[in-house]
Amino acid sequence: MKILSIDTSSDICSVCILEDDKLIKELNITDSKTHSENLMPLVDKLFKESLLQLSDMDAIACSIGPGSFTGIRIGIASVKAMAEVMQVPVIGVTSLDTLAYLCENSDTIVSLIDAKNNQVYCGIFNKNHELLESYLAADINEVISHLKKYSCILFVGNGAVLHKELLERELSNISFFNKNVQSAYALGKCAFKKYKNGEILSADSLLPLYLRPSSAERMKQNSGM
Repeated sequence: MKILSIDTSSDICSVCILEDDKLIKELNITDSKTHSENLMPLVDKLFKESLLQLSDMDAIACSIGPGSFTGIRIGIASVKAMAEVMQVPVIGVTSLDTLAYLCENSDTIVSLIDAKNNQVYCGIFNKNHELLESYLAADINEVISHLKKYSCILFVGNGAVLHKELLERELSNISFFNKNVQSAYALGKCAFKKYKNGEILSADSLLPLYLRPSSAERMKQNSGM
């Protein structure tokens, strides 16, 4: 089966096509333009360079977050539109799962995404990329206290890069993955596993996973509006 995979949850706009879990073609772009300007031209370029088209796709996968609120909405809206036109299923993948799929050969994989103001999004996975407990959205110090029950942790994500010194000071027997950016290919590999497990959705049921309110929503709550 062929999967179109799209990740707009970070500054990188990443798209790829997979045959099952094998990469056919991946394109990434980071520039001053927004995802709304970059995404569909990049998808069009992907199809042209792979000599494939949207009608060849059996499913479409995208990131549902957490991450850039605007980027996630753009990705989901675009995927919904394409899936509705082609009447193919969609697969939602969290950005925390995507990061975990970059990694191999570690007893425990911990994905950390910076959420600003000392806050992080956290996903804890076993070596088979299976989620061990609910996703976390908390202060980095709270997350570190939570992680002390685990051993042989491999950290991945920009939150791990940002808080590396603190993590090394507070935890033992840890390591850091050397690639910490979102990848449509890693997302697609996770999506293929989900597809095999029957974890597919219709276009209208694809929803974002934010884990915490946007800054605008938090300001509204704090103002009592």
